[in-house]
Amino acid sequence: MRIAVPKETQPGERRAALVPESVQRLVKKGFQVVVQAGAGEAAYFTDEDYRKAGASVEASPDALWHQADMVLAVRKPTEDAIARMREGAALVGFLQPLTDLDLVRRLAQRRITAFALETLPRITLAQSMDALTSMSTIAGYKAVLVAAHALPRFFPMLMTAAGTVAPAKVLVIGAGVAGLQAIATAKRLGAVVEAFDQRPVVKEQVESLGGRFVEVPTEEEAETAGGYAKEMSEEYRRRQTEVLRKHIVKADVVITTALIPGKRAPLLITEDMVRQMRPGSVIVDLAAEQGGNCALTEPGKEVLKHGVLIIGPLNLPSTLPFPASQMISRNLEKLILHLANAEGLKLDLEDEITRGTLITHGGEVVHPAVREKMTEA
Repeated sequence: MRIAVPKETQPGERRAALVPESVQRLVKKGFQVVVQAGAGEAAYFTDEDYRKAGASVEASPDALWHQADMVLAVRKPTEDAIARMREGAALVGFLQPLTDLDLVRRLAQRRITAFALETLPRITLAQSMDALTSMSTIAGYKAVLVAAHALPRFFPMLMTAAGTVAPAKVLVIGAGVAGLQAIATAKRLGAVVEAFDQRPVVKEQVESLGGRFVEVPTEEEAETAGGYAKEMSEEYRRRQTEVLRKHIVKADVVITTALIPGKRAPLLITEDMVRQMRPGSVIVDLAAEQGGNCALTEPGKEVLKHGVLIIGPLNLPSTLPFPASQMISRNLEKLILHLANAEGLKLDLEDEITRGTLITHGGEVVHPAVREKMTEA
């Protein structure tokens, strides 16, 4: 089986889908790996590193895409790239299948067997393959560093000859993987940390990291069977807004991470809340790519509104390309070995991981949630 690793083409993308250590292990198992020239340069992996690991390096992107049995791409490919793939080949990557339905249709038309990393089921067996969790870990960590750089005050309490400087107050909204990493990082920097999540089950995790859990009592089920947050009732959202307002206006830093798969990010911070925050406060909105948790977020930009700096980063994992590439590469390596062997794909549609990640196959859209989304569109 011939695995291709193209050079990422989306602006600002510095990650590589496979790093040399993974290439070496895959080659030992009989896979052929072809890497586009320069594919790892932005993550500090040279073409020679890949050659030493057993890969061949291909200068022509046309040849790379056309000859591959499986293409690994961090970000979803362009239409031109998909057109270069031979029919029946496989594609694995972050494909955004619930929001980019045109891409899904195109993959089906080209009879591509596409696997989306975002839809990997959250089960124990899949943990080593979970690239979304890996990237969320990086995003949560880096969000705090971005906030600390932008905040015009110290994070930790300092006791000096000039007096005591109080620590910064940080509120993390959403205690999933990114949120928990943000809590841990903010605590390491010495901040006083609070965290909110609609799922009461995460309270213990928040407190174990030294954060104070902000709770909105409810009897509603707050997460899906797959462990993701779900949309709540209008009454819950009203009470949530009242509780959050009290904590947001007292915070020096707010980091938002609340997402619902396939939907616009929930709006949690209104303009009126921002207006009540102290001048110099900072909001880092990790949900910016899906519309943002703050009403004033502008995706990909930093804006100053009512004295508050609102940062809407789009791809924080790519700002740490070396560890991000290592992590996603290890995840992909495990997934490849689950889906294929040296002879080719071994599609077992009874298998939960295969069934959960498979989006298109044989000219059809086969993922139930994606099919339902296409019916609604």
